[in-house]
Amino acid sequence: MVTAGCYHIPVLLKESVDALDIRPDGVYIDATHGGGGHSREILGRLGPEGRLFGVDRDLDALANCVIDDPRFTFVRSNFRHIAHFMDFYGVEHVDGILADLGVSSHHLDDEERGFSFRFDAPIDMRMNQAGGRTAAMLIRETEVGDLADIFKTYGEVKGSYKIATLLKEADKAGRLSTISDLLEALRPVCPPHDKKNLARIFQALRIAVNEEIDALRQLLEVSVELLRPGGRLSVITYHSLEDRPVKNFIRTGNIDGTRHTDVFGAVISPIEPLGSKPILPSAEEITQNPRSRSAKLRVGIRKEKK
Repeated sequence: MVTAGCYHIPVLLKESVDALDIRPDGVYIDATHGGGGHSREILGRLGPEGRLFGVDRDLDALANCVIDDPRFTFVRSNFRHIAHFMDFYGVEHVDGILADLGVSSHHLDDEERGFSFRFDAPIDMRMNQAGGRTAAMLIRETEVGDLADIFKTYGEVKGSYKIATLLKEADKAGRLSTISDLLEALRPVCPPHDKKNLARIFQALRIAVNEEIDALRQLLEVSVELLRPGGRLSVITYHSLEDRPVKNFIRTGNIDGTRHTDVFGAVISPIEPLGSKPILPSAEEITQNPRSRSAKLRVGIRKEKK
């Protein structure tokens, strides 16, 4: 089993790649390349004719991409656009797609990226720093009601309107440039020791800034067209906002969980789950990498087209 360096410790590494049922001559996509841990594991199981595409929108992932292998192609893009890039590379169908969702260890541990409340930094939180709105810009440009909805929907936090109001007031007063400013603005409703709620607030901002849920929906939808019959979709999630659409899609073929059935009551779906329950990290893995504790792996198999 191949492991990555310190950039990011790959979660459920063996389990997620085992789930792809690698064919030596197959074509695969690692939709969240990151530090390359899952990509290296896939390459270790491919034969000379196999092919792997590693996709990541983060410039840091490109800078840390040290895989020198003729079977490997790095694609710097959001995974929501993988169909376009597969068309560009002349690939009609693939044998498997792997996605390790959420924020990477690298993002959380980089003191300058603004993903963690452990460090003072600009309020950024972009996975692609080459463009798009920062979290500070999102707060400034979003009406208080809509901002409250972001915290309620993506953070599932209580008092979302009060949180949004405090941040808008701090921004208007010119006191919202850094993470320490953000923490100070939140102090009346979420003191620094309340790490659970702070994590939810930061999660909500990060998801909104990076449009993570919309991108995930697009990835799931396009996977049906990209996967050949029998191809595998292997997805690791870390919270219910990610897990719910993945579970629904793999069980029903619809992100909202709507079930379409035939006259016999069988679910009509282009994909079917491998196993009835998600695969969870072992106690040993959680001990070695505490950030894996909330991970869930779900696997779907593309059905034969009718």
